[in-house]
Amino acid sequence: MKFQGTEDIYHGFTRYSFQLDGVQCYIVEPKEAALGCPWLWRARFWDAWPAVDLAMLEQGYYLVHIDVANLYGSDEALVRWDKFYDLLTGEYGFAKKAVLEGFSRGGLIIFNWGERNPDKVACIYADNPVCDFKTWPLGCGDGPGSVGDMENCLKVYGMTMEEALEYKLNPLDNLAPLAAAKIPLIHVCGDADEVVPYPENTAIVEKRYRELGGEIKIIIKPGGKHHPHCLEDPTPIVDFILANNQL
Repeated sequence: MKFQGTEDIYHGFTRYSFQLDGVQCYIVEPKEAALGCPWLWRARFWDAWPAVDLAMLEQGYYLVHIDVANLYGSDEALVRWDKFYDLLTGEYGFAKKAVLEGFSRGGLIIFNWGERNPDKVACIYADNPVCDFKTWPLGCGDGPGSVGDMENCLKVYGMTMEEALEYKLNPLDNLAPLAAAKIPLIHVCGDADEVVPYPENTAIVEKRYRELGGEIKIIIKPGGKHHPHCLEDPTPIVDFILANNQL
């Protein structure tokens, strides 16, 4: 398949770099694409802890990314994802359902977009994910938050702090569409995450998702901090994705 943009090499695979409406995008091509053109959508922190990304490329998955930095899963980020999805599934013929992958604040975009588009999601892999912007970046729980990110987050959502504290559409508030669509989730978390506290994020998602009848697998790293992400051996994550993305 021929893609737009400039070509270079990404960990031994061909990468295409281009802009969509002025926003940086990447498509990495597997050496031999699997039937049906499956794909893994990396939300944030391109090339950070890429073990799962590289393993899925070896499995014949495309790896894609569009920049949504400093947008915290807001409407502007969702519009970018909508346009990228349309390009990939339309012009390039990718599978209609994507595998979503989000590290840290990437949890906001993968869940917010998935909750609005459950028919376009095969499964979700979240790693120490932010599931409520009140815990990060606002810092209204046990974590320190981030003053600069808090200001940016409030700005892109067009909210005051008081409005943000009353907001009821954070990922952990809006899981019903994913559960109703039977979207499997896998979370990899450090139980001592000092930035995105596990009890305020994934622990709540797990409880609520199970109550909604959803399937969720949790892999805990005992004593694990926010970094490093992923697992030394990504096989359990890869196996989960392959088992839950039947084209």
